[in-house]
Amino acid sequence: MDKIKNIAQQFLQLQQRDRSIIHPCHGCKMLSYQAVKEMVNTARELLFPGYFGSSLQSAGSLEEYNQTKLTQLQQMLATLIELAFCFECNETRERCSDCSKPSERIALEFLETMPQIAERLILDVQAMYKNDPAAKSLSEIIFAYPGIRAIISHRIAHELHLRKVPILPRMISEMAHAKTGIDIHPGATIGTHFAIDHGTGVVIGETSIIGNNVTIYQGITLGAVKFEVADDGSLVKDLPRHPIIEDDVTIYSGAKILGRITVGKGSVIGANVWLTKSVAPNSRITREDTLGKFFDNKKA
Repeated sequence: MDKIKNIAQQFLQLQQRDRSIIHPCHGCKMLSYQAVKEMVNTARELLFPGYFGSSLQSAGSLEEYNQTKLTQLQQMLATLIELAFCFECNETRERCSDCSKPSERIALEFLETMPQIAERLILDVQAMYKNDPAAKSLSEIIFAYPGIRAIISHRIAHELHLRKVPILPRMISEMAHAKTGIDIHPGATIGTHFAIDHGTGVVIGETSIIGNNVTIYQGITLGAVKFEVADDGSLVKDLPRHPIIEDDVTIYSGAKILGRITVGKGSVIGANVWLTKSVAPNSRITREDTLGKFFDNKKA
C-alpha cells in the first residue's frame, strides 16, 4: 500500500503542476466512444437497410424501419451533441442548460440531411464499383470495402462539423481511421462519386476540397506544406492550407499533394508524385516530372 500511496502522490504532484491533463468538466458525464459507435452503427443501418444490424423481414416493413431508426438516431444524437457542447464549455455541473438548448435542434437538422447523405453514398458505391475490376457487386462494396466505411463516417461527421458541433465529428472520423487506416478530417469538403481504392494510409486534411468523380488510391496525402505562425509563436488556425482537387481527377498510390494548390479538372497524378504547385486541367504528372523539378530547385 505504501508503494501505491507513493505513486498516487507522484500523480497528484504532476496534476497540480500541469492542470491541462485534467479536463475541467470532470464532474460532467463524458462522451464515450461506445455511445458514438452505436450512433454511427444506427446511421449505417438507416443508410443501408439490411446490410448492417438486423435483416429486414420484408420490403413492406421499410417505412416502419425508417421511422424507428430515425427516432433512435435523433435520441442518440441529441444526447451526444449535448455532451459534446458540455465537453467544450468547461462547465462543472452535470447538466448545463446552455449546452442542452441547441442539441435537439441540431440533431433534427442533421436528420434532415440524411436522405441527401444516402443519395451521395449510393453514387460513391457506384463509383467504387466502376473503378475497381476486382469488385464483384455493389453489395460487396457496401458490406466489405474500407473505402465506403470511411466515406460513410466522413459524410456523417462533415454535417456535424458544418453545424459547429465540437469534438464529436473528430471522434467519428478517428473511429473510422482506426478501423480502416483512412484519415479524413471532418472539415474536408468532398463531392459526389468519390472512390477510395484500398485506402490504407490515405490522409485528407481539414481544408481540402475535392470535386466530383475523383478516385484516389492507398497512401495518398492531401496535406499542408507550411503553417502560418502568429506573433506569439502559436499556429494560426482555420487557414486554407490543403489542396483543391477539381472534378474527374485520379490520384495514384503514394502521391503527396501539399499546400493550397489546385489540381485541374481531368488530371491524372501518378504514383509517388510529390506535388507542391498547381497543375492545369488535363495534366498528366509522373514521379519523374516532379523529381526533376525538385533536383533542379536544389541545384539552384
